[in-house]
Amino acid sequence: MIAVSLTPELREMFLPPPIWADLVKLGPVVPMEEAEVLVTGWETPRLDAETLALAPRLRLVAHTGAAVGFLVSDALWDRGVKVTQTGAAMAPAVGEVSLAFTLSLLHQLHRFDHDLRSGASWTAARAHARPRRELRGSVVGVVGASRTGRAYLELVRPLGARLLLTDPLIGADEAAALGAELVPLDDLLSRSDVVALHAPAIPATRHLIGRGELALLRDGAALVNTARSWLVDSDALLDELRSGRIDAALDVFDEEPLPVDSPLRALPNVLLTPHQAAGTVEAQRRQGRSTVEEIARFLVGEPLYHEITREQLRWTA
Repeated sequence: MIAVSLTPELREMFLPPPIWADLVKLGPVVPMEEAEVLVTGWETPRLDAETLALAPRLRLVAHTGAAVGFLVSDALWDRGVKVTQTGAAMAPAVGEVSLAFTLSLLHQLHRFDHDLRSGASWTAARAHARPRRELRGSVVGVVGASRTGRAYLELVRPLGARLLLTDPLIGADEAAALGAELVPLDDLLSRSDVVALHAPAIPATRHLIGRGELALLRDGAALVNTARSWLVDSDALLDELRSGRIDAALDVFDEEPLPVDSPLRALPNVLLTPHQAAGTVEAQRRQGRSTVEEIARFLVGEPLYHEITREQLRWTA
């Protein structure tokens, strides 16, 4: 028996009629109090002891997103409830947006767009841009060999970038197999033309990129963040961006929606999108399919493909 904790909008997004039909074949949709399986979304309340007391039969949480840190609790793990998510389904779309950000920053499209929309002259718009760079031959540093990090690497590598990678969980051989040189974070930051963040939002990565790390970026470098704002000291980043020393493309923010009066909105060296890197039709359908397929595996006693355990949560997005 399956409960669905999704807003109508999210249900339509992830579980349109063909996918919904496959879901209900697996079991009746029931209130959470009766459910063995709970399908969750971004607006599902945290599954703490109080909430779990309302779901005594719960054995599986199938999350339609990637990050589950906001949702799970020790009470959930202590009950032995399994958790699965759809990060793998989202990775191709996020990788593509990260690539689009990278190309836009290297070619200064964000500055050209800002100037021309703001009424700057043709000549001024050209003069305000930094010298443009091609991706081929540029040094691109990737922070995190996560699913999205690997999807990004797969896209960037054939275009001729020189790749650096930092991740505490992989070795030099695995990095080389991904086409990258494994280096410490400080080395990556100081050498890269573009730094793309793909690390998970866990306690160990809180403000991984702080004031000192940002200072290591060379003048004219660019920062791409399609992961989580958790990874970056936003005040320090704003100071660097206001100085004009670096450029950035950001899909994630400390406060969402981004306030209308946010100073980021006025900066010509920043490209902004509203936390929609994974929001393609294809990704949403993959997320729904992945959720249903995981539930089907669970109900027949097969191993889950995308399970997250308490221990893994410390290191995975």
